[in-house]
Amino acid sequence: MMLQFPDPVKLKTRKLVFEEAYAARDSATLEQLKELSSKRRVIEEFINESSSITEAIAREMSGGLTSQVQQDLQRLEGYLPLLENLIFHIDLIGSNGQMVRWTSDLKIRWSSALSSSSFFNLLGPKFFQIDNLRFELGMTLFLYGAILRERASEVLPTDLVQSATFFREAAGVYHHLANEVLPSLGPALPAERPPEAFSSVSTVMSLICLAEAQAVTIRKAEEKGTAIGLLAKLHHGVTQLLDEANGLLNTSSECRDISSRLVEFILSCKSLHELRSQKYLAGTLKIAGQVGVAVGVLRVAVINVQKKIPGEESWKSVFRKEIDDASEMLRKFEHENEFVWHEKIATGDELPLPQGQLVIWLVRTLSSSS
Repeated sequence: MMLQFPDPVKLKTRKLVFEEAYAARDSATLEQLKELSSKRRVIEEFINESSSITEAIAREMSGGLTSQVQQDLQRLEGYLPLLENLIFHIDLIGSNGQMVRWTSDLKIRWSSALSSSSFFNLLGPKFFQIDNLRFELGMTLFLYGAILRERASEVLPTDLVQSATFFREAAGVYHHLANEVLPSLGPALPAERPPEAFSSVSTVMSLICLAEAQAVTIRKAEEKGTAIGLLAKLHHGVTQLLDEANGLLNTSSECRDISSRLVEFILSCKSLHELRSQKYLAGTLKIAGQVGVAVGVLRVAVINVQKKIPGEESWKSVFRKEIDDASEMLRKFEHENEFVWHEKIATGDELPLPQGQLVIWLVRTLSSSS
């Protein structure tokens, strides 16, 4: 069982009409601007939940897609290339006063799903207006990554391989955002902007998606009967990715206005995979005849995770099951040691240090990004 955190998709935006902001010199350009507005409108409707289209019509318009998440991905994939094409042609013209005024007339506005204030605003979401098309591109790509991540969760119960692939694709979108799109904005963005417009936040999201991809891959490995020693290292590899994400949130000046739920999600996932890693490590030690050390590892693991139970009720239930399983495993090991092995229970420095390992495709991904 994986913890669910759908918050990144909860972005909101305001209406954009490109043909009213930009003057078209010919009918072909006008039609392209109208098409861009049309593609943008369907995105506005699904994220603002203002569409009047029935499920049957939406399914027909999407070519038969039954999943709402798939339909949303298709809509974004229809809009993004057109937006990038507009940005390309505006860049060819170069910056001038007229173009700046036209872009300002668009009034590009997005809310945040990850700011610390996004959950306590009784008057509705706060919208950030930034007169830059790359801000529009960045927020749309952030949403695209978030919906890819939702698609990964959607197919998780039925197709682990496809789920891991979607998590990896989401990680790639966030990596592209952090390293290519948002840095190009640089000083063009004002100091007050949503967390989603900062490179460091996209890097955090990329690390989360990579951790989730590895977690799904571990489930596939468990089904195949992979050696428990390797499973222990793979689970600890997940904690290392999440630890890197948490470290970035704590050290980056860009991450001051960040949702406490995001922080709790990262720390809770980290604690959960630490426990799973320690359970497999204990199993490995017992097989090797080190029952006293195995008991020591499990005791520390159970004590530590009990201090880190999250507040979210759905997350609590996952923790309770994992703690119950680990506690039962510990009880059996203690009983066997008491009546059969009589080994000293390891403590402190006598306990082995955990070792992490990333799956091969993840190693390649991180190497190419450094």
